[in-house]
This record gives sequence, C-alpha cells and structure tokens, in this order.
Amino acid sequence: MPTSKHGIEATMDYLVPYIDRHFEAQSSNTTKRPFIFGLTGLQGSGKSTWTDAFVKRLNDKHNYHTINLSLDDLYLDHDDLVNLRLPIHTTNFGSEVLIPSFDKSKFNGEGGRAPKETWQRVPAGTQIDVVIFEGWCVGFKPLDEAAIRQKWEEGLRQEAIAGYPTKTLKEHALQHLLGVNEKLRQYCDQFMGPQHLDFVFHLDTLSLVNVYEWRMQQEHALLERTGESMTDEEVVRFVRGYMPAYELYLDQMWDQLQQGFFDEKSKGRVRVFLDLDRDIQDFLVYVS
Repeated sequence: MPTSKHGIEATMDYLVPYIDRHFEAQSSNTTKRPFIFGLTGLQGSGKSTWTDAFVKRLNDKHNYHTINLSLDDLYLDHDDLVNLRLPIHTTNFGSEVLIPSFDKSKFNGEGGRAPKETWQRVPAGTQIDVVIFEGWCVGFKPLDEAAIRQKWEEGLRQEAIAGYPTKTLKEHALQHLLGVNEKLRQYCDQFMGPQHLDFVFHLDTLSLVNVYEWRMQQEHALLERTGESMTDEEVVRFVRGYMPAYELYLDQMWDQLQQGFFDEKSKGRVRVFLDLDRDIQDFLVYVS
C-alpha cells in the first residue's frame, strides 16, 4: 500500500518543474515573488505532516528556501476573538518578520495563539522562494446565493443520521450559511483565491466519516502528549461545525481540480485519496 512517503516523492517530481519555471520567468527581476503552494485537505488528514515533509525536501534537496504558514496560525487568540489582528507582525526595528503560530492543544483542544517567543522568525530581507500555505478550506470557492439555497433546500429533505453525520445543512439557518459564504468570498479576494496560488495539492478521502475518526485519533495523541484534548463527544460537535462547508464546497473544488483550478489551467493540481489509516488509495495528477 503506498504511503505518504511515496506520495511526497511523486508530488515532488511534478511540483519542482513548476517552481523552476516560476523563477525562470522572473530571472530578470530584482525582487522575485515567492512560489505559493496551496496545500488543502480534510481535517485530520495529515496536512501538517505532509507540509513538514515538503518543506524539508524543498529546503534540503532542492535548495529552495521554503517556509510554511497554516491557516490555523491566522486564527484569533482564544481570549481575544473579538479583536482583529494582522497575520504577520514585524518587530519595532524591522529586523525580522514573525509568523504567528496556533497551538491546537491549548484549552483542552479548543486551541489558542502560541507564545510569541515560539513563532517562526524570518530575518528581514531574506529571500523566501516557496511559501506552503496549508489549511482545511484552502481551495474552497464561494457559491452564488441560488446555489447555496438549492443545496440547503436539498438538505432539508435528507434524513438525519446519528453518530457521525455528513449531511448537516438542515441544522443551520440559510442566512447563517450565506454569511459564511460571504466571508469565504472575502478570504478568496484577499489571500485564498486562485490568483494568490501557483500550485494546489489536496488530501481527500472516499468517506467523510473518516474526518471524525481522524480527528479523534489526533485528540487521543494530543492527550497523551500534552495532557489536554477534546473528548470524543466534543470532537463530534467540533467536526459537525465544519461539515456544512464540506457539503457546500467540496464537490465544486473536486470539479475545479480536474478542469483547471478556478479555470486557471496553468496551475499544477494534485489530488490524493487516503483511507482510514491514511494510506494512499489513489494519486491523481491533473495535466492541462
């Protein structure tokens, strides 16, 4: 059974030529724009593990100065949710850039901003070649209001499933779903849309129920490591809060990966299917 190691090497064979061409096109530029690698995947699928492996290989084997930024790292602090904060902070003397970090283990698994002294530090003026931007909803695209309404109305006719539900739209008011959709539109415009990404890598699974199992596995490991985590019941409630986004946006993203990421076919696209044990079931490379 192929493992993440095989998938990482296969992705590198496809990814590196894209990075090479990116910098060849900027050979005459004094300041070069980093290559933005969007890594998206279901919760618990192992995004951080894959990201760390890509960072190491790009730095050590290919000599591309690579850093990673997780969408989690941009979350507001647990005790300061009402205040907006800039995602990247500079010191008073401009000697370095601090990239914030979010600690999922804090507050019994609810998470909170990690201490500032643990943030990643990048000296001012450092050339960053590749930024791996990782997040559970990176690649999601907002829908128009009619599409949201249609999906919601279809959800009203679906029977509720006990246990680990993957059909949850009927549990939410239409206006709440439209509000989330508008926020997603803003995020895409500002930093998550296709115009900001050069390559898209997606960790997928054949059953969304696996998301519950994966997250529970992570919380159990977190409890052993830190003494803090969510209970299984809290994990179910937590994942259910994210499930509507999967129901609304995943099928569209799957189509876009195959057809061309948000109709931009020049961008590299890889989709990896994982089973419950996170072994690779299928590995798809989309070539336009």
